[in-house]
Amino acid sequence: MRRPLFACALAAAITATALTPSSTTLALGNRPLSPGSGGLLGGSGGAALGAPEALLVQTLLAIAGSQFDIALTEIDKVLLQNPNFRLAHLIKGDLLMARARPISNIGTAADAPAERIADLRDEALARLVRQKQERPGARIPRSLLQLDASQKFAFVVDTSKYTLYVFENDKGTPRYIADYYTTIGRNGIEKLREGDKKTPLGVYHVTGNIPRDQLTRVYGTQSTLYGDGAFPINYPNEWDRRRGRNGHGIWLHGVPFDTYSRPPRASDGCVALTNEDLQAISKQVQVGVTPVIIAQDVEWVETGAAKSVRNTLQDSLENWRRDWESRDTERYLRHYSPAFSAGKQDLAAWSEQKRSVNAGKSWIKVRVDQVSMFLYPGDDNLAVVTFDQDYASSNTSSKMRKRQYWQRENGAWRIVHEGAA
Repeated sequence: MRRPLFACALAAAITATALTPSSTTLALGNRPLSPGSGGLLGGSGGAALGAPEALLVQTLLAIAGSQFDIALTEIDKVLLQNPNFRLAHLIKGDLLMARARPISNIGTAADAPAERIADLRDEALARLVRQKQERPGARIPRSLLQLDASQKFAFVVDTSKYTLYVFENDKGTPRYIADYYTTIGRNGIEKLREGDKKTPLGVYHVTGNIPRDQLTRVYGTQSTLYGDGAFPINYPNEWDRRRGRNGHGIWLHGVPFDTYSRPPRASDGCVALTNEDLQAISKQVQVGVTPVIIAQDVEWVETGAAKSVRNTLQDSLENWRRDWESRDTERYLRHYSPAFSAGKQDLAAWSEQKRSVNAGKSWIKVRVDQVSMFLYPGDDNLAVVTFDQDYASSNTSSKMRKRQYWQRENGAWRIVHEGAA
């Protein structure tokens, strides 16, 4: 068969992503590949290689190595598992077409819609890039400073790698357990306004669970866009609103039932996963609790690397709490940045209110529990600190979940926003 051009095109793509058929530090989808004696990816050929993503990459590597019969066998396995995997259909079509004439790229049918083919080529490259990545192992994202005891899991989305990572709270230390291919906004990242079809970057939390039947009741036929369900997040968060960013309806959701997955940039700003993967992470979601950190490029560090920043922030929070209890209002206010705002209050209005309130109290007690701390993606000088606050004084008491944004200014952490979480 005359197929060298197709093999060369795939080999060039693989070279560009620094891949080789003998790579073994791999984990595709949520199924880490175990080393063994068989298969192009070094797997044993068992259940670990059953993930459609892993089989697809094996197909691409086989093509690059001019092993076309193996490629056809592997792509047939993919389609047997997932008959609606559009990229897999495209690649099989190319392999069959190459029996009759040379082809030079993925998706060379004369009547194929150019934009759709480009999207599927992007998906093939994104999956190759994911195959290249070494998994975190014992490393963690720099942003994950501290999970509170109630947060059993945390999600971290790397938009440059089209990957959602799942971390388990292992006695206070985040521990990597899985990752999944994702789709982001068709116009990229840094959401600014309603309808820009971009995915936001920031620290968010899951705020709801919309199962498939509820999607159908509310959105009718449009609900098929979201597949098996959706988990809304709190975009715009307090920091987004402070920066004038707007819009709504950013979700983690599934994909239409007529396709296995979507191209890497195909949503209206949401983070989309295959329905299979959405079902997998649904077991780890705690509504109102699970953090979702969306970053442009996750920075990985050893677990101890965050200790210094975490300790400094913990000290700052404790000093703020203790100074509030002291009723020395001026000392308490030194913890707030000149750029502070809370709703419509700037620092001057906030300070006036605190002086007035504290003047009428003979004692104050403040307890802080269940503290989580995250550095803001792309800004190591901004941290999101959330905690349970139990406040009591000589004339009133209250309990609330509070969120503060701390900014490092001239080497010291100060509060730039404070409000209910």
